[in-house]
Amino acid sequence: MPQENIDRQKIADLLLLAIVVGIVALDQITKFQTVNHLELGERKTVFTGFDLWHVQNFGAAFSFLSDAGGWQRWLLTGISLVASVILAVWLWRLPKTQRLLAVALAVLLAGALGNLIDRMLFGYVVDFISVYYADWRFATFNIADAAISIGAALLVLDIVVGARVNV
Repeated sequence: MPQENIDRQKIADLLLLAIVVGIVALDQITKFQTVNHLELGERKTVFTGFDLWHVQNFGAAFSFLSDAGGWQRWLLTGISLVASVILAVWLWRLPKTQRLLAVALAVLLAGALGNLIDRMLFGYVVDFISVYYADWRFATFNIADAAISIGAALLVLDIVVGARVNV
């Protein structure tokens, strides 16, 4: 393999690693700031339609299983750990031409790791982003949750148009 291709691949690998590390760091920093600046249950309006609201999610997405009595911590931690390993291995083995899929997997992995850290340390996930319109309020979430949603959207995009953007 020519030196230029090796250098290009190293840069691509470093960019994917930077995506994962950057998102996990942003997730953990914002959760740390939430815990240190908002009391549990406290809500501060940033602007109409967007609040910062410190909540603890003992369950999965949309607080599914949040009142299950504690066993869900280990189930959800295990699922997050297995998903993170699968995503990391998939990303590692992915053909280097599948750039969109690589970014999708990196973003998904970062989201899974961000919430895995919370579950392992605290037994719950710190959520703080609350969006709403009038009386309708979306589920409170965090940066890791947003990364998982964006990664999933990128996976769908890769399925739809991936063959045309991979080089």
